[in-house]
Amino acid sequence: MSEAGSYCVEGEIGIVTIDNPPVNSLGLRTRRAIQEGFNRFAADSSVKAIVLICGGRTFFAGADISEFGQPPVAPDLHDILRLIENSAKPVVAAIHGTALGGGYELSLVCHYRIAVPSAMVGLPEVSLGLLPGAGGTQRLPRIVGVPAALDIITGGKPIKAKKALELGMIDSLADEGKLREDAISFARHILADGKPMMRVSDRNEKLIEAKASADIFEEYLKRNARAFRGFKAPGHIVRAIQAAVDTAPDFDAGMAREMELFLELEASPESLAQRYYFFAERETVKVPDIGKDVGTLPVKSVGVIGAGTMGGGITMNFLNVGIPVVLAEMSQEALDRGIGIVRRNYENSAKKGRMTAERVEQLMALITPAIGLEALREVDLVIEAVFEQMSVKKEIFSKLDGICKPGTILASNTSFLDLDEIAAATGRPDHVVGMHFFSPANVMRLLEVVRGEKTSKEVINTAMKLGKSIGKVPVLSRVCWGFIANRIMAARAVQANELILEGPTPQDVDKAIYDYGFAMGPFQMNDLVGLDVIGRDDVERSVSGDLVKLDRLGQKKNGGYYDYDENRKASPSPVAAQVIADFAQYKGIENKGPQSDEAIVARLLYPVVNEGAKLLEEGIAIRASDIDVAAILGYNWPVYTGGPMFWADTIGLQKVVDGLNALGIPPATLLVEKAQNGDRFTTP
Repeated sequence: MSEAGSYCVEGEIGIVTIDNPPVNSLGLRTRRAIQEGFNRFAADSSVKAIVLICGGRTFFAGADISEFGQPPVAPDLHDILRLIENSAKPVVAAIHGTALGGGYELSLVCHYRIAVPSAMVGLPEVSLGLLPGAGGTQRLPRIVGVPAALDIITGGKPIKAKKALELGMIDSLADEGKLREDAISFARHILADGKPMMRVSDRNEKLIEAKASADIFEEYLKRNARAFRGFKAPGHIVRAIQAAVDTAPDFDAGMAREMELFLELEASPESLAQRYYFFAERETVKVPDIGKDVGTLPVKSVGVIGAGTMGGGITMNFLNVGIPVVLAEMSQEALDRGIGIVRRNYENSAKKGRMTAERVEQLMALITPAIGLEALREVDLVIEAVFEQMSVKKEIFSKLDGICKPGTILASNTSFLDLDEIAAATGRPDHVVGMHFFSPANVMRLLEVVRGEKTSKEVINTAMKLGKSIGKVPVLSRVCWGFIANRIMAARAVQANELILEGPTPQDVDKAIYDYGFAMGPFQMNDLVGLDVIGRDDVERSVSGDLVKLDRLGQKKNGGYYDYDENRKASPSPVAAQVIADFAQYKGIENKGPQSDEAIVARLLYPVVNEGAKLLEEGIAIRASDIDVAAILGYNWPVYTGGPMFWADTIGLQKVVDGLNALGIPPATLLVEKAQNGDRFTTP
């Protein structure tokens, strides 16, 4: 018996059980256990069929990513796949939990697949900038067809067992809790019925069907060009599946092309960035001075102050996980409007088939509407989501201090203000924390947890774990203006506003940033949000302020930096161009003419890196990877660059230092030191 495997025989069925916590990843220990079991049953003449099943909470979760880039050690994954697929005895994969990536590819070399209804299967490698490199692009289209395989592999999302059965990804459903018994029974039926071995690699019917549609792959790439923009992996996945069709029935030729494409991706900057981000996102919850000995406070009920867009979105996060919310407003009208928006959001989800009407009512029943703050007396956590003004925040927290029970966590959703000043308005600063959600709060995954000078470890631990439980990625920040995401990206906004006074147009700037990988440029974003919102707190004259004076508020009214037609299609605005020219003259700034896209990107993004370095110097952010996560999740920084700090490491820190000096921006001390030492901010 192996350390990771156990083997037994029931009648004519040999059972290989792999149990290698926590997720049965296909590392060397697991591979050796599988090899031992199959060799044992191959030599046992009494065994006529084999069931491969896993202990613990899941089927094989996939490849061991820590082995990427390391020299292979026998048996490697391909050795194991060949051993299973070439078994002279039919093999049944018994799936529970998840069979993802290499785990599902392993199930595809088994001759049959059975799963419990709660199981999920899939090939998510695209999220790591990779393609399935163990035959997934060659075998899956052979059983589900090319169109479905394209969607499944380029989409990367896990698929529930019932849907997987409909698609042909599995062959049978077991009863929940009876996987072992049903898998053995399934294997016995195979033997009794004399079913063929059904090697997936020998099935070519669906590939031959696809050969008749010569344009299927080019059309697919064209149809998904916007979604695939900037990512290398989806295009390679399409080409690998195309190779399965073009080389059929020569399976080995298709496999050779898959491996060639996989190796190209594995060495690509895009995949390195995406794999780095995979780990960075999981690292954010680790706070160096908060160990396992630090407890959490119970949060069984939540109060949210403010039923506007932000407050309603925050409320939905807690309703979704069954935590009741007291939603407080100052007027009945505002309260009714806010609850109505929450209901419409859920009803829209129901219309799209994402939940039932009954589920909508269950969620809405968890809301207790309230006028005023008195109803928050017994909740465990209060989140304030009102107007971003210090005097308003302090007044609310002072009142909460006198209303809420001892032990209640008082959280502010402030995006810029000094949390310590807010906490000082209470007699319990140790129970005050920032929980900064990003809009729309029910959709955006980033949650900045802001640690005040006196915030207790238990409160921080509670906020971090609670954030994760409601589906957010919590990133811890100390107190400063704008915290992490808003502070670093404000540096980009400053440079963009200055740059358009020097020659480049808003269109030039937006194009350069779009081509870098952002969904839109800063001026497109300003017009979308509304110039009256962007410049609401400006005390000095600005271009956006001058546009607002002309009643140009952006897309919602009369255009902004752009003009818009009836379909909101943007075009360059002569009015905005004149406003910019007049403001440049007012500031005494000379027009230096157009600049290259590379120069524009450097001008806007090097200062972001610099601000990130300052956050690390000041101890605001724990690690550089947290800054990258905040930028990617908070501002849609393109994930295939890894975020600002990883990107800076990729292009070279000395290049960033030199660029900042050329712009007249003093580089952060930490940035200069790392550049001089040939060091990095991040670990690939």
